[in-house]
Amino acid sequence: MTLKEVLAAKGRRVITVSARSSVADAIRTMHAEQVGSVVVPDSGACPVGIFTERDVLRMYAEGDRDFDALPVESRMTCSVMSGRLSMPVDEALGLMTQGRFRHLPVVEDEKLLGLVSIGDLVKIKLAETAEEAQALRAYIAS
Repeated sequence: MTLKEVLAAKGRRVITVSARSSVADAIRTMHAEQVGSVVVPDSGACPVGIFTERDVLRMYAEGDRDFDALPVESRMTCSVMSGRLSMPVDEALGLMTQGRFRHLPVVEDEKLLGLVSIGDLVKIKLAETAEEAQALRAYIAS
């Protein structure tokens, strides 16, 4: 299975915020949308950063508490890895595990097409494993 198929199943909606938005606004957006991250796109909608729950925790632990005064661009993760539609789920999972991140923007031709989380991919892998187990049980029973 590829990221194209994952996005077809889950949808391509990506929650974004401006780099100049305050951290507080980004947190409110994540809460309202019930997501763990927001993508920070450039003017062409290509991700230049991502702001996640982990960034909020890091800020709090480091003593940054004036969330209304801090712009997202000052605290977002800038070295954003991205996937492509043809990327297999296993490759995406490996990339996310190796890089220790949980959200992967899907980009083609410098265009943001969707976002997958490690939870989305694990759900797919669990379904595949269950199907394989069922097929093996059917084979053994016949």
